[in-house]
Amino acid sequence: MAKQFDSITDDHKRFIEAQHMFFCGTAAETGRVNISPKGMDSLRVLGPHRIIWRNLTGSGNETAAHLGKINRMTLMWCGFETRPMIMRAYGAARTLHPRDADFATLNTHFPPSDGARQIYDMTVEMMQTSCGYAVPFYDHKGPRDTLEKWTEDRGADGIATYWRDRNQHTIDGLPTHILGDADA
Repeated sequence: MAKQFDSITDDHKRFIEAQHMFFCGTAAETGRVNISPKGMDSLRVLGPHRIIWRNLTGSGNETAAHLGKINRMTLMWCGFETRPMIMRAYGAARTLHPRDADFATLNTHFPPSDGARQIYDMTVEMMQTSCGYAVPFYDHKGPRDTLEKWTEDRGADGIATYWRDRNQHTIDGLPTHILGDADA
């Protein structure tokens, strides 16, 4: 049976911190719904109503554009190892790019990376837990280093070029604002 909570409890925080990956869901008023898996050391619970997560450069950039249209986000964790639970955080988030004033301060919560593309600062309105009895067991073998190597090989200039060439619009053609108003 699902249970709803008004805030992130200490138990929720421990569960979140024990997970190796999470999923982010966003959508604009039309077009495709985006559900994206996230891993690495990219998420922090900063309080009973606040989560930040850092988005690294990748092939798509749907979340930033969707939040520019409709400010809603769902994060989800699944207990793949021991504890059978599914947890969701529902709320609204602001998108911070490296050019934004708060980005540098929030980015200190994470390991350095030239690929840091956005930080999402989420205000959590509701938490929901449900059983994860149908979620299979998976053994975590460790993080992949592929994205880190890809980023290091390109360097800051190569990443900027990638943003310009590949990250300015969603698959539905919405602007992601990765370069500011230039890509609107």
